[in-house]
Amino acid sequence: MVHKMSGGCQCGRVRFTAQLDNFDAYYCHCRMCQRATGGLAAAYVNLPKDQMQWEAEPDWFASSPIARRPFCSQCGTPLGFDYPDAARCDLTVGSFDDTSRFVPTSHFGAEAINTAWLNTKGLPQHRCADYPSLVERWAKAGLKVPE
Repeated sequence: MVHKMSGGCQCGRVRFTAQLDNFDAYYCHCRMCQRATGGLAAAYVNLPKDQMQWEAEPDWFASSPIARRPFCSQCGTPLGFDYPDAARCDLTVGSFDDTSRFVPTSHFGAEAINTAWLNTKGLPQHRCADYPSLVERWAKAGLKVPE
């Protein structure tokens, strides 16, 4: 079964649709992805390029001699990873409108995994809506805390 999903950047300028056969995703821990996202890993969905369409074309950064990365130059959202000569590409899990269906199935770039961050199960969890100063800031803007 093919699942049609949509996504885009934080400001909404760049949007995409993707047809996915499954909800498998993976973490890339390589230093280039760490630097490109500012995180310890990038979460990606890999799919054939002919199964995704940009509704509004992203900007592209040639991150190395062999790869490029789509992003929004207006808000800075990283949207994926691409080898221009490949039939497949990656989209960032976080850029999909609904991330709840994706399941991590592997780690790539294992040479740069920071193992202290792999198992966070026992750490305390805090909801944004329970953080008073954040709620107050959103209220002063006339809005509620986004979910």
